[in-house]
Amino acid sequence: MTTAPADSQAAPAATKPEAVIRLEGVDKTFGEGDLAVHALKDTTLDIERGQFLVVLGPSGSGKTTLMNLIGGIEPVTAGTITVEGDVVSGLDEAALTEYRRRKVGFVFQFYNLIPTLTAQENVALVGELVGAGEEEAAESLEAVGLADRAGRFPSLLSGGEQQRVAIARALVKRPTVLLLDEPTGSLDLETGRQVLGVLRSAARTFSSTVLLVTHNSAIARMADRVIHLHSGRVVEDQLQPRPADASELQW
Repeated sequence: MTTAPADSQAAPAATKPEAVIRLEGVDKTFGEGDLAVHALKDTTLDIERGQFLVVLGPSGSGKTTLMNLIGGIEPVTAGTITVEGDVVSGLDEAALTEYRRRKVGFVFQFYNLIPTLTAQENVALVGELVGAGEEEAAESLEAVGLADRAGRFPSLLSGGEQQRVAIARALVKRPTVLLLDEPTGSLDLETGRQVLGVLRSAARTFSSTVLLVTHNSAIARMADRVIHLHSGRVVEDQLQPRPADASELQW
């Protein structure tokens, strides 16, 4: 019988990064019978806390469906989704509303700002839903570089500035997960790069996990992780140890 030397030590076990979002065997089907559309098929994913994840794929690949399921906008057909250890798939509508209010920030291609409210007021309005005050609203605008535009109405802001207000509005809740659907789709290259740079910096400031869905494969260069979807299935899952800076992107 061989024994290890007294001064030898076992190598410490590797610590697996925390999965803040977990999908296990998730399916989503729209319609029934011959008209059924299988938008997402048997999807299993672990998404780490603080990860910047870009989801790519052609139209109809399941990108938006994936985002909507995580965001509690659509119910799953099968499988389980957990966020911070809590099962969110299968919640009733009241519980889903509370989940979206407390833990999820949404940013879309179109800004949907209220035109009669200033930038500060647009952000503060959402903050009020979760008990965030003027201080949190001001911090969110500062995080996206718009502290000096807080008193301006949307009509007096550029497209890129309006999108940054939309990002601040999503972040004022300090969400666990920030979901973005083509956030630079209506912006030119330079403005899009500015918005993406601000987004990455602000998400780090508030420790939000980011899931960005897009057709624009160039954006994937700045991600920690890139997932490719095709016909409702994950066909590639790639980690990027050295993400590019937003200023380096070209499209």
